[in-house]
Amino acid sequence: MPELPEVETIRRGLEKYLVGHKIVDLKVKSPKIFDGKKGDIVGSKVEKIRRFAKVLSIDLSGGNSIVIHVKLTGQLIYRGPKLTDAPQLSKKVVGGIPGPHTHLIFKLDKGGFLYYNDVRKFGWVKIVKTAQVETSGFVAKLGPEPQVTKSSPGQAVLTLKLFKEILSKTTRPIKVVLMDQEKIGGIGNIYANDALFLAKINPKKESRKLGKEEIENLYKAIHKVLKNGLRYAGASELSYVTARGEEGEYQNHFLAYGRDGELCKRCHQAKLVKFRLGGRGTYFCPACQR
Repeated sequence: MPELPEVETIRRGLEKYLVGHKIVDLKVKSPKIFDGKKGDIVGSKVEKIRRFAKVLSIDLSGGNSIVIHVKLTGQLIYRGPKLTDAPQLSKKVVGGIPGPHTHLIFKLDKGGFLYYNDVRKFGWVKIVKTAQVETSGFVAKLGPEPQVTKSSPGQAVLTLKLFKEILSKTTRPIKVVLMDQEKIGGIGNIYANDALFLAKINPKKESRKLGKEEIENLYKAIHKVLKNGLRYAGASELSYVTARGEEGEYQNHFLAYGRDGELCKRCHQAKLVKFRLGGRGTYFCPACQR
């Protein structure tokens, strides 16, 4: 599932290409994905694009917002006059655009289009009053977010003090806590694995048993791997693509995620191991991460 770096990369692309466009029509090909009335957004102009952890909010002039959670395989791809150098679509855009997996088509003025593709159809798109985005539904439950980019208004920031408090109150494994969106917003499986590797912490370690130095190292590691994810425009391990329809490159820079069976590049003493924790594939070095 796209995490903070991937969704922030999408947000930046949409901000560049969508802001100023007017929505002139909406074609809903899969009603189960869309919750709202298209009449509430048709005729409105895109004013701002916000992100809350892994959720996007396209704020419109009419007082409504299009709130989007791409989940596992959702893709938002722009084509139009603001993209004069449109690249060849990644092969991860299965069937192309529009194609068999294109479920929403936002027709914009000046010949522009925003396509929502989703092979698995796990994602959702909802129309919400802009004033209520921060306090309703999934967004309202999100925990504080590591500040690796400019925060959206209303988004709580994960300070070191708050991070310590969160970890001190739970006996759950540290990796599971990092991925709990109600505790900390934006971190998923890829960046949790890499942050724990960087901080030399065993993913199974009980959160409240982390020492002061371990917590501080992990806090720094979280911010470092998320910033690296942003630097490389996210990881296109599965279906993620940018708003241009291109792949990110962080998958070429994984520290631990997906590297099971490989010799640890840090200690050179053990091979990275994969196991299941909290229902997710977990990767660590048994020599480094004790």
